[in-house]
Amino acid sequence: MSKIFNKVVYNLDDFVYGSSIYPVVLKNGLSIGGGKIIPELNFTLPTMLINDDTMPKVIDQYKEIISDALKRAVELEVSDVIAEIELLPQATYNPDWGIEITKVVRDIMWDYEKKHDIKSGLRLTPVDIREDIKSPHMWHGEYWDKVMKVFEEGANAGADFLSIESIGGKDVHDEAIMNCNIKQSIFGLGVLGCMDMSKLWSEISKIAAKTGAVSAGDTACGFANTAMVLADRKYIPKIFSAVVRVLSSVRSLVAYEEGAVGPHKDCGYEGVFIKAVTGTPISMEGKSSACAHLSPLGNIAAAVADLWSNESVQNIKLLGGMAPTISMEQLAYDCRLMNTASSSGIESTRQLRDWLVESDSYYDPQAYVLRPDVVLNLSEKIFKAPDHFTRSKIAVSETVKVLREAFNNGEVKIEDREIVWFDMIEKEVESISQDVTAFTEEMILANTSAKFDPKKYDL
Repeated sequence: MSKIFNKVVYNLDDFVYGSSIYPVVLKNGLSIGGGKIIPELNFTLPTMLINDDTMPKVIDQYKEIISDALKRAVELEVSDVIAEIELLPQATYNPDWGIEITKVVRDIMWDYEKKHDIKSGLRLTPVDIREDIKSPHMWHGEYWDKVMKVFEEGANAGADFLSIESIGGKDVHDEAIMNCNIKQSIFGLGVLGCMDMSKLWSEISKIAAKTGAVSAGDTACGFANTAMVLADRKYIPKIFSAVVRVLSSVRSLVAYEEGAVGPHKDCGYEGVFIKAVTGTPISMEGKSSACAHLSPLGNIAAAVADLWSNESVQNIKLLGGMAPTISMEQLAYDCRLMNTASSSGIESTRQLRDWLVESDSYYDPQAYVLRPDVVLNLSEKIFKAPDHFTRSKIAVSETVKVLREAFNNGEVKIEDREIVWFDMIEKEVESISQDVTAFTEEMILANTSAKFDPKKYDL
């Protein structure tokens, strides 16, 4: 580990939205986590072909999206705004396309800064194309090189924040979710995922230092959000999904061990644990992300957020206007309300935070584990452990204990059919070897995922 994060840096009174111990401040003075919550608009294209012939139309789409959204932000007197480009796969497979999109969007944002005194920042998120079955290795080769090119040249083109939804370990974790196999989940997130994050984020942080961009952070969207969506559809137990959410924080923290400083990316709900032990700002999404996926975390997600996001919305026409512009308005009003509460003092901030928490936390164990008091309690136990493997096992066992106690006390609603999973998960964790090497060998031998090739991880 390059940095050590092994203790909680907040008390509950200070663990609130809009304020972080280590705010991130851009060259234009925009401060994230400096006292107010800021909207972060995430947008993408409508359904359309992306190739050499259609690239002019693609660029026109991005120009339209950012121009119309910023126009509405100005009309609503928004003073600070972040935009995120989650590049579609084609724009990472073809890095020059992604770089051009970045430049076009940032140029318009800079123009608005000059003309309308609205401070802005741009987050660039390429797709992790290393998941491609043709990718020869996780840490070198054509696919790795393309991702790194997008980061470096995208930063030079104007991207302020570098983020990614990385997929190291997802090749076994998808199967872990479908089979509710907690040992396989620990292997995917706590072993493979942490190995990959270390390699990936040490390189991204170097690029950020070289280009003057901000190494912002990763998200376990492909792991924990996949579980959340399946649990919401009742394909897997919500208890299992809640455990995976907490477990994912061990993996996502590695970005910060390797130099990331935030803001953590919106679709990583595990960001609350990252903030608890690093003091860095985080982006979150809740009710405003329903345009992309449903969730049981509509309000509680905002409780300690520093950026408030909408996930990814397509540029399609709705009755009120284009969907990204509508999302901008929704985010702006949410942030205005929260900042109004903050302007009345810390007691008002805490009151609104607690209302956001209480409105969700009883109804779903996936929401309950995001309670600020629960996050601080779990983080204290998880991150005092000396290594990722031990932290991962503690994350699972302690989450089960917290949820069992909360259920017994009537603090969280859990379906009767799921209660058996408390004992099942506990027994599985107790059976895991204390030696990560022995555990890794066991999991490789037991692997049934056709997507997983140990050689791609130098195993």
